[in-house]
Amino acid sequence: MQQEELFKELVSHCKEYGFIYPSSEIYDGLGGIYDYGPMGAELKSNIREYWWKAMVQLHENIVGIDSAIFMHPKIWKASGHVDAFNDPLIDNKDSKKRYRADQLIEGEIDRLEAKIEKEVEKARKRFENFDEALFRSTNPRVLEWAKRAEDISKRLANAMKANDMAAVKALIDELEIADPESGSRNWTEVRQFNLMFSTQLSNIAGEEGKLYLRPETAQGIFVNFLNVLKTSRQKVPFGIAQVGKAFRNEIVARQFIFRMREFEQMEMQFFVRPGTEMEWYEYWKARRMAWHQAVTPAAKLRFKDHDNLAHYANAAVDVQYEFPFGFKELEGIHSRTDFDLGSHQALSGRKLQYFDPETNEHYVPYVVETSVGLDRMFLAILSTGYTEETVPDAQGEDSSRVVLRIPPALAPVKCAVLPLVRNKEELVGKAREIFDRLKFHFMCQYDEKDAIGRRYRRQDAVGTPYCITIDFQTLQDDTVTIRERDSMQQERIPVARVVDIVREKTDMVRLLERL
Repeated sequence: MQQEELFKELVSHCKEYGFIYPSSEIYDGLGGIYDYGPMGAELKSNIREYWWKAMVQLHENIVGIDSAIFMHPKIWKASGHVDAFNDPLIDNKDSKKRYRADQLIEGEIDRLEAKIEKEVEKARKRFENFDEALFRSTNPRVLEWAKRAEDISKRLANAMKANDMAAVKALIDELEIADPESGSRNWTEVRQFNLMFSTQLSNIAGEEGKLYLRPETAQGIFVNFLNVLKTSRQKVPFGIAQVGKAFRNEIVARQFIFRMREFEQMEMQFFVRPGTEMEWYEYWKARRMAWHQAVTPAAKLRFKDHDNLAHYANAAVDVQYEFPFGFKELEGIHSRTDFDLGSHQALSGRKLQYFDPETNEHYVPYVVETSVGLDRMFLAILSTGYTEETVPDAQGEDSSRVVLRIPPALAPVKCAVLPLVRNKEELVGKAREIFDRLKFHFMCQYDEKDAIGRRYRRQDAVGTPYCITIDFQTLQDDTVTIRERDSMQQERIPVARVVDIVREKTDMVRLLERL
């Protein structure tokens, strides 16, 4: 199955099994906004917990906060968002469709890279003992496409850095980029579009009462730097972590929950002594990649350095994941220098400095940031886990199943309790007894509807790692069958050991110990 078709199946699966719903669906929906269903809310909560424990619980020098969504409007002036938080917008005059100009150009780069990968795969099948590195460095077509992609990327980065929208438009014209839907090349000029949502404070009209929905959670950390420093008794280097909603008026919200107008971020700002920021930058690159690799195959992850650094950064890299629509940003790691604290210090008139007892000096700390999108992480976990496969049924015949191979610690439901049949009171009673015992320890489901095979398939489809089946032998010797999701292997275990076995196999500690 093609990746595009597989992604459509995944999106459909998310709605059918209660992971994600289109928001306001009975009113025909709201573009770029989604609601999380029963299974999605649990999975999202587990990913959030995994990040929080790995970031805060495992580090003595990192503490957490939860800042407000509404903040003083001067904060966004100091941060640069009022003047510079823009995306390049372009409209097609024929289709009336609106696009981000930089993403249209990046699409051309992606196409060139896809051609390179296709050429490499053809060569791999054609030659024994294939040397990929040698092929990439010597094949004329591959070299030509790679040079072209690099040239386009550099020109785009330079144009964006110089805020030269005419150069961006010239690049679109030169590449003969067409509207993806209509094929038209009849474009408007490129213009900047500010992404912040604004509202009014109480009954105060005009600029004085204007508030913004925060476009990122980081500024809530920076303006609380002094409060946290004083109350937590931390010393540089130390970090402040936060999970929270952010809002961006995206020109084009697309690719399901990958790019939304309301989303959730998991961010940590790490305050360091000036001059040591690059050491910590490398440290957090390694730590964050290890966090991802504990739940995601390493082959689907890579680092991608930024070609165009933000105004606040002296180094930046993305952790990219190979979604069904290609490698895209999952997490950003940035060396933000002292831009944020310095800007807030200048505009507020409050000193945001740290006295370092080791050097006996005051300074504005530098910051290394890690920022991962919770919704994107959710999509990456589902994209990795979603599998359609053929397996033998109870009679030994081939049948198909959809299974979500979600890491057990993150799975929405840890185990399902299933009586073999529903019309035997003694089996149902015993199953209920076991379920009532298990529900105190982890999220469980009780299911007695349909044949046992169908119930197994339902649990596979939502990623439940273990199913506990109560049958007639249970009534004789107080044992049950535990079925493992991925292998479908079954084992007989005593009822008294069910809690310990499921806990041991699904405990998040097993993930955290790998870090």
